[in-house]
Amino acid sequence: MEKNSHNSQIDAVTLAVLKGRLEQIADEMDATLYRSAFNPIIAEAHDACHGIYDAINGDTLIQGKSGLPIFVGAMSFAVRLASRVALERGGMKDGDIWLFNDPYEGGTHANDFKLVKPFFRNGKLFCFLASAAHWHDVGGAVPGNYNPGATECWQEAVQIPPVRIVKDKELDQDVLAILLANTRLPNSLWGDLNAQLAALELGQRRLDSLLDEFTAPVIDFAMQELRRRACVLMRSEITKIKDGTYSFEDYLDNDGVEDDPLLISLEMRVKGDKLTLDFSNTAIECAGPVNISMATSVAACYVALKHLFPNVPANAGVLDAVEFIIPNGLLISASKPKPVGGYTETILRMIDVIFGAASLADPNLAMAHAYGTINALSIAGHRSDPLRKGQRWVMFSFFGGGHGAHSGGDGLNHGNAPISTATIPPLEILEAAYPVRFTKWALRNNSGGDGQYKGGMGAIYEIELLEEHAEVFIFGERGKFPPKGIVGGKPGMLNTFEYENEGQFLKPPMLSKMQGIKLKKGERVRLSTPGGGGWGDPANRSESQRASDADHLALHSDPKNGGTQK
Repeated sequence: MEKNSHNSQIDAVTLAVLKGRLEQIADEMDATLYRSAFNPIIAEAHDACHGIYDAINGDTLIQGKSGLPIFVGAMSFAVRLASRVALERGGMKDGDIWLFNDPYEGGTHANDFKLVKPFFRNGKLFCFLASAAHWHDVGGAVPGNYNPGATECWQEAVQIPPVRIVKDKELDQDVLAILLANTRLPNSLWGDLNAQLAALELGQRRLDSLLDEFTAPVIDFAMQELRRRACVLMRSEITKIKDGTYSFEDYLDNDGVEDDPLLISLEMRVKGDKLTLDFSNTAIECAGPVNISMATSVAACYVALKHLFPNVPANAGVLDAVEFIIPNGLLISASKPKPVGGYTETILRMIDVIFGAASLADPNLAMAHAYGTINALSIAGHRSDPLRKGQRWVMFSFFGGGHGAHSGGDGLNHGNAPISTATIPPLEILEAAYPVRFTKWALRNNSGGDGQYKGGMGAIYEIELLEEHAEVFIFGERGKFPPKGIVGGKPGMLNTFEYENEGQFLKPPMLSKMQGIKLKKGERVRLSTPGGGGWGDPANRSESQRASDADHLALHSDPKNGGTQK
């Protein structure tokens, strides 16, 4: 029997219980996908997310705790896109699931496939369940799709507009055939798609069960109330910041096509309980694939604000108190067909400038800059052993670095990027799946910026090819502009990528981006990732902390490479 049949008021305990129950649904969808996906970027690195979205405007109502926050922010745009397209084709229908990878209206980049499932209750649309996940390979000019030389979206990946992958509860075999024909790894795609469909199906069952217990009006009221309270809390946090205008800027190395720096500029204005983020002075759209869409930019701001104000609930209420000024035609508001495959690098720089501006308003509010690049690396080729001769393999992965120091202490050593809660894939998984061997996985000594509190250390990764031949690409950043310290802290080290040919290690002409690198058996690639920026004047670091720093170096230094073995 249903209970709590009115929604005019919910006591605080019941609201807290419902918040936990709703978040558990999203968490279970996340877990289902992670355990079922074929692709290590989803299964191990957790490059995915699930959430519950508003039936009217698509806004984020509930998100899981283990999914990528950048997806949760962008998925509200994706849900709105699916709703608009469905309306043009007869409307959302129970039993349908929409699929697409549009990175412009839907956010992020074309590897990230979004599935949107309308959830109906008693014949009426109640909300949307949505899933986003990074598929391993979806066509394009390079395996893994982070094409550093792309000048248009079709060079990055196949472009799939919103289509029904499921119609009246039946998988559309025609759409599936198109998807499988546009990947180098059809088994991986098939497994990942089924894992997402299973996650949405579980979400449907769990939400039905919850509504059976509490009724639709009560759950709807609870979700809207959680959003309202998030906005109230966000405005309360903003009032704690001194009124004023705080400007900060940073640069991307280049766009992978033209070797010119690209400005990311922010003017942050605070007045009472209103926060304005004005990016008007940011560089215009560029030729290469570091552009991002407006949807992705807003999602990046969402992630940064959640870092600054961790006690505010994670839903659309966070953004209700914020005004965004992002004119069209900028690097961070690009439109089709501008390439956007390297979106991760640009959103990391957006987060950096938000942290930097916040530190000017309150030095205790923000961290110094983290390492600022995911260093997307692909090593791909064909198997040569008799049992698998000619079989395609693509190792795509991302890598960690040091986090920025903060007012409470040193930065984290060898963490993952602050855009996500993803994990760095374990070397054991990568070595088991692909013909490579990690000959080095080490902390990079002294790579964090000095300060009263030091930035965390980056890492050194060295990977040897065990197959006869392979092709490599790297898509990174921070090769020219190091992670900045704040409040007098020093910058971290620069990012360095090298590849071995004929016994010599070479560097890309653009330092952080290159495609078409050829490796032969026994040759290696080497990544030395940045440390985080420091916080505060180095003169204020205590003698005991300096002694501990020295002891660490003495005990763990590797004289061959300046790294600390893990």
